[in-house]
Amino acid sequence: MHYEPVILPKDGHPHKCVVEWWYYNGLLEAEDGRRFAYMFCLFKVDNKKVAIPLLSRLPVKTVFFSHSLLSDLSRQKFYPTVDYYSVISKDSFKRPLLFANFTNPLLGFGKYVNSVLEEGEGPSFHLKREEFDLHLTSTKSALLEGGKGFLELHDRSTYYYSYTNLATEGIIIMDGEVIKVKGKSWMDHQWADNRYAEDRWTWFSVQLENNVELVCFEYANGEIKDYLASIIYADGHQEHYKKIYFTPLGEPWESKKTHSTYQLNWKIEVPEKDIILEVEPEIKIQEMIFSAIKYWEGPLKVRGKMAGKEVQGQGFLELVGRPLQYGALKLTAELLKELKNKMTWDRV
Repeated sequence: MHYEPVILPKDGHPHKCVVEWWYYNGLLEAEDGRRFAYMFCLFKVDNKKVAIPLLSRLPVKTVFFSHSLLSDLSRQKFYPTVDYYSVISKDSFKRPLLFANFTNPLLGFGKYVNSVLEEGEGPSFHLKREEFDLHLTSTKSALLEGGKGFLELHDRSTYYYSYTNLATEGIIIMDGEVIKVKGKSWMDHQWADNRYAEDRWTWFSVQLENNVELVCFEYANGEIKDYLASIIYADGHQEHYKKIYFTPLGEPWESKKTHSTYQLNWKIEVPEKDIILEVEPEIKIQEMIFSAIKYWEGPLKVRGKMAGKEVQGQGFLELVGRPLQYGALKLTAELLKELKNKMTWDRV
């Protein structure tokens, strides 16, 4: 992939590439103190180059699909939504700023629900799903991972930028109840000519109460591993480090559905900045299943030290590429059955 400087907001739009995604996470609080977490991601893939089960036979070059989750942290309840295929409206990606309007065709007649991903001035964002309607406003300029928003990971390369501190307000809908919420969100936009089919990563977004944010990860392509920590400070100053250590703490969590194990407690160290953080999950049941592909995605409590001073905050963890202990064919068959049961058709 040939490097060209990232230009915003122009590069908020889709690119000619193999895979691209627009990702958001956040922690939210209701007026009565109840706490929630959410994630939203719209994916775009070249269907001829990325062989995704259930999608690869579709007679289209570009495929969109979307994932989201809403978690009730007070009750330890997890509500995932996986749209295997998203139909994009004709006016999507036609505005000066990013705009996508899409729906899941498998909902059936009479069950149409549109989703919205929209960028505004500021920058700001509007996210709408069946389970939430949120408005996000950035308090900082974009973090360009690695210093220029373009990472070279041995034989892979990717564009990558984030908005790390997004003031958030809106509503969530849970068990039929409409709840007003406020909180803080994170946004990633990434695009590349990679397939990611067998890759593995451990990824953290961290938002500290001292107005410092940190993204860090271990990315493994086979036996080759790359590390990065990108930090943005209260004044917008950014720093980037490749020497970073991740140490697992405690026992991993095992999924009852796939029997895969996920390490959820970690110590993160960035020696050059004297940063030592420990993270633990707010909720453990956070496995997302997309055909035979699955990953863990969820909110974190963060505490530790930075330059000798105690710090605390919140974050998100994403674990991709953990071994599937459950038979892939059997899991896919069960998911297809589940999809069929979800499809409801109105009778005339």
